[in-house]
Amino acid sequence: MSDADLFKLYADRVLALAAAIPHTDPLPDPALRATKRAPLCGSTVSVALRLEGDRIAAFSQTVHACALGQASAAIFGAQVIGRTQAEVQGLCETLAAMLKGGPVPDAPFGDYEVLTAARDYPNRHASILLAPEATLLALTAV
Repeated sequence: MSDADLFKLYADRVLALAAAIPHTDPLPDPALRATKRAPLCGSTVSVALRLEGDRIAAFSQTVHACALGQASAAIFGAQVIGRTQAEVQGLCETLAAMLKGGPVPDAPFGDYEVLTAARDYPNRHASILLAPEATLLALTAV
């Protein structure tokens, strides 16, 4: 597969993810809320969630971001239910490291591999980190 074919494959996957962001319906009676904004591009993600014990039991997100931020929100949203604060913190750290050349996050967040091409665009990194960082912000407000 050529580099151009690989880029098209990733671009197509990013756009497909961006078009299918889960958990966008408002969450009735959320216990926690937070909004995170990427200052460089102005993208924002707002999250609302409820916990059962120390795990996320219900989640919703409102995403106003570029395709990369939307794809990240889709990947994150597909796996966020059942996660703990420690898991979200770990993802934030691993994802930030991945964007600087580190390894792709482990399962269940391995789909972030599709965003490795964004390493070359540091002005988009904050947008990619918005959904997990907004969730972590909500969780640390407890």
